[in-house]
Amino acid sequence: MINSNKNLAAILWFFLFIHISLLQSRCLAIDTISKTQQVLDGQTLVSKGEVFELGFFSPNASHVRYVGIWYRGLPDEKVVWVANSDNPLTDTSGVLVIGRDGNLVLIDDKFNTVWSTKLASVASNDTIAVLHASGNLVLIENKSNGSVLWESFSHPSDTLLPGMKLGLNTKTGESLFLTSWKSDKDPSPGSFVLVLEPRELPEGVILNGTIQRWRSGQWNGRSFIGIPGMNTDYLTGFNLFRDNQAGTISFVYSLFNTSSSPLFLSSLGTIIEMTWDAETRKWVNYVIAPNDTCDIFGTCGSFGICNDRNSPICNCLRGYEPKSTEEWQRENWTGGCIRRVEMQCERNSSIEDSKADGFIKLTGVKLPAFSDYLDTNDAIDCGDFCLKNCSCVAYSHVNGIGCMVWGGHLIDVRAFSYGGEDLYLRLAYSELGEKRRIRGFIIILIVISTIIGLSILAYILCRMKTSLRGAKTIIQKKISSRKRKVSADSPQAFLPRHTIYQEESSDLPFFNLEKIAAATNNFSLANKLGEGGFGPVYKGKLPSGQVLAVKRLSKSSGQGTEEFKNEVILISKLQHRNLVKLLGFCIEGEEKMLLYEFMPNSSLDAFLFGSNKKAILNWDQRFNIIEGIARGLLYLHRDSRLRIIHRDLKASNILLDEEMNSKISDFGMARIVMGNQTLANTNRIVGTYGYMSPEYAMEGIFSEKSDVFSFGVLLLEIISSKRNTGFYHHETYRNLLDYAWQLWNKGKAMELLDSKIADSIGSPSQVMRCIHVGLLSVQEQPNNRPSMATIVFMLCNDTTLPTPKQPAFILERSTIESNLPLPNSSICSNNYVSITNVEGR
Repeated sequence: MINSNKNLAAILWFFLFIHISLLQSRCLAIDTISKTQQVLDGQTLVSKGEVFELGFFSPNASHVRYVGIWYRGLPDEKVVWVANSDNPLTDTSGVLVIGRDGNLVLIDDKFNTVWSTKLASVASNDTIAVLHASGNLVLIENKSNGSVLWESFSHPSDTLLPGMKLGLNTKTGESLFLTSWKSDKDPSPGSFVLVLEPRELPEGVILNGTIQRWRSGQWNGRSFIGIPGMNTDYLTGFNLFRDNQAGTISFVYSLFNTSSSPLFLSSLGTIIEMTWDAETRKWVNYVIAPNDTCDIFGTCGSFGICNDRNSPICNCLRGYEPKSTEEWQRENWTGGCIRRVEMQCERNSSIEDSKADGFIKLTGVKLPAFSDYLDTNDAIDCGDFCLKNCSCVAYSHVNGIGCMVWGGHLIDVRAFSYGGEDLYLRLAYSELGEKRRIRGFIIILIVISTIIGLSILAYILCRMKTSLRGAKTIIQKKISSRKRKVSADSPQAFLPRHTIYQEESSDLPFFNLEKIAAATNNFSLANKLGEGGFGPVYKGKLPSGQVLAVKRLSKSSGQGTEEFKNEVILISKLQHRNLVKLLGFCIEGEEKMLLYEFMPNSSLDAFLFGSNKKAILNWDQRFNIIEGIARGLLYLHRDSRLRIIHRDLKASNILLDEEMNSKISDFGMARIVMGNQTLANTNRIVGTYGYMSPEYAMEGIFSEKSDVFSFGVLLLEIISSKRNTGFYHHETYRNLLDYAWQLWNKGKAMELLDSKIADSIGSPSQVMRCIHVGLLSVQEQPNNRPSMATIVFMLCNDTTLPTPKQPAFILERSTIESNLPLPNSSICSNNYVSITNVEGR
């Protein structure tokens, strides 16, 4: 009888649920779940302010369903929290409801509980769940000023939103930490976690299982000292709170603008800051840590120091030597280093000539792990304490922290290019004097060398005295000849007179600022052609009538003197009909300018994506552009004197001459690789997301195949007239690569072609071959992508092509802006020549 009543109640409850569900809209314009309001698969809750949305989703087109919270109306719908991450639904029958006991529960079509808030006891079963504007889903008592019974912020997934905490209650053992997804397609718990280490000097730590992968450095009251630039760059608003009585320590993420910049722990074990660019309507990803090999915990072992600017990156601290020379020669540094000379306190005290130990100062370093705190604010007392304790091997005195000392091993020390702290390393007296002995030897060597050099020089000058008289006459004749050759309208006439002769061996002419200003009418707006990532580009006209394009680097641009020199040196050595020609350069004061041949048809993106397209490129023009880009890249990779990886190939960096021939431009981010080198690694990720290969964007590894990936993206954009980053709100396709791949699998690849040029197609097979080559070029694994030599052959010959594998659906990112846009914000781009520089942090 009891069982019958239970069955009857369940049936009545089911029909009541169905009745209420039929009355609901498929898109709920509310932020609350109550006894009479559920969320079915296909329906969503929307927070006040319409920033966050809660509902059912399938990651990366998988076939299972999860309940999650994401940013509303943005491309790729970045999911910030997942309820049933380890227990997905296999169909769309799931319902999120308030259960009879007041818990928030997710049930399937058989009324099985898939997920629940799991509150053991609720004072009242009259509860509601509310999605707050902060992205926090809370379960509260349904009454005035009802208390919070449960909140998603206390059960984080892989994302840290403003207002969330990471921390630990040392009394209860309760911990708040981020857990990575297993993969981009699988939100179940991965192997990486980000936790707050509850030491006296707290640190953030990434663990891979039980193995430490990265540490943030100690907290100084404002920032973690192992993350240079944390105060000034991206982490303003972080706070650490400690309640010794309650046994809690928590790290609170509370940016001033609470609608931007989530942090998440990727499936690869990296902390990434995401920022929304309102203008380009794209997410920007900045890797905070680990940023390079030196960021990996213990790369150089005990008493080793890592410096990514050196080769090899690991060295022993002064006074130490490799524990195993053989291992270090194989670049296996994890065994670390051992002390060369014992400290005084470790020796037999009866030795009379034993002198006191001392300290050397290492500046700008990440302090070692496992420090002990000494309660003193006096730096001298800190050093004295360490010197009097034989177990103390180093100390540091840091503003905001005070005295830190280390006993035992020093591990995870690295040198920073900026920022960092001072570490005082304890050494035996004999090790301290080594530097002075070397300095004295060097001084003696310099003096002797100088005396010998002066003697040789005096002898040579004496012997050459007669020869120089004759040479003077010859030089004067050459100068007179050179003067006659330099016309008033030539670029060299713009040089100061002494420069004309002194720079005779230079590959490129130097233009002075005054003449460039005259050529561009003082850089007037009427002569402005556009603005790229590093500054504006102007049209100029020399007195001779020659027209040129002047790229004027802005003072605040990311391209510094090194990138500028890089571009000048590279392009001056490159000669190919499909590469833009550099005519000269200017460095004067803070001004840095490059002078290119003028391209009357501007850049390719103006024809493909511009809001006011000058004309529609027909298929023959597009194929000619594709072939030209391919041949230009082949020259860079194989046929030039230098093997060059461009690293920023995109539509805005393809210029078109008067005959619509394509020319590759902007070599500021290009890299030379050795003749036998296949892969290279960088600590600065530069380029434009959407065109960057996955191995380069995620790991900093680049090769010729990185350019091949960018070429493949560009090829598909030329065919379709669609941006890879243009599928912002599409329900089915994440980007152009996804769209092209799905059409290919359905046998509808020709639908990728821009419909406006369908009538200009002479050979559909040529279009299909280009689509095929494009998909081969954007395959996820670099080894599967063809070389540029193979691509040129495939484009120009009717040959059998291999079957492409799935492309890499990496996210598209660009420059930074803090505010989230409205869902209907417009998209605009006015690039002429641009270089996007995304620098890993």
